[in-house]
Amino acid sequence: MTQPPHSTSPGRPGTRREQLGPRRWWAHPALSALLAAVWLLLQESLAPAQILTAILLGLLVPRLIHGFLGPAMGPRRLGLTVRFTGIVLWDIVVSNLTVARIVLSPTSNPQPAWVRVPLRLQQPGAITLLATIITTTPGTVSCIVDDERHEILVHALDCSDPQALAEQIQQRYEQPLMEIFG
Repeated sequence: MTQPPHSTSPGRPGTRREQLGPRRWWAHPALSALLAAVWLLLQESLAPAQILTAILLGLLVPRLIHGFLGPAMGPRRLGLTVRFTGIVLWDIVVSNLTVARIVLSPTSNPQPAWVRVPLRLQQPGAITLLATIITTTPGTVSCIVDDERHEILVHALDCSDPQALAEQIQQRYEQPLMEIFG
């Protein structure tokens, strides 16, 4: 008598879900929610068809790219995460104004610099988030994450003190990320 394919036998997982391992439908809930929200914002509609499309995108896209994403990262301190998001958004606005002043002022004399920022973060996802924050803040671009030296190389449009900028990035962005992701 043969056993059905989903039954348990020694040395073999019992269910299809166990055989799939980490590939689950809801493996990256934050990404799923973000994709669905962005879809609805771009469509400017809460029509049932758009909501259904948002849900499908939120479920399917993370499932399709799960192998590239790795394990999901979840914040451990939600209040700090909200406050940190506000800080980053504020810094983006202020940096936009600063860069506009530098670019539009005929008398400005920016001092570009390469800055090495030593990393204390260990999680690859948190390091990627730090690099993204640096790059989305106008006036700075994260160019290389050096795994061997455990540092990130940042180009700054105007930086008279590279050491101070490195310390500012560590205190303003890296330290909260360490607290948020543990």
